[in-house]
Amino acid sequence: MNATQLYETLKKLQEPKGYFFNKDMDTTMALMESLLLTKDIFGYMACPCRLANGTMEADKDIICPCVYREPDVKEYGACYCGLYVSEDWNEGRIPQVVVPERRPPERIL
Repeated sequence: MNATQLYETLKKLQEPKGYFFNKDMDTTMALMESLLLTKDIFGYMACPCRLANGTMEADKDIICPCVYREPDVKEYGACYCGLYVSEDWNEGRIPQVVVPERRPPERIL
């Protein structure tokens, strides 16, 4: 699977749930490539914006889409990486701010 195929597959799954990809396609496709890279390395798509431990058990909260996506998009309109966003965020109807890290410090390497 390449980045474009991953994008198309995930788009079909996530948009009906209200999660859209960042309209900045350079950012989105770079993150798609990173997801595929983490899958090649670890066997699962770990969040490309966080350091993965390398074991599924330790990283289960940051397997994309991570458990923090829903509260991030609800509160800020985007996830930590800026990969998944709300329609309002993409259309500029809400401020585009830096999303703070929600992952508890004890889970971070």
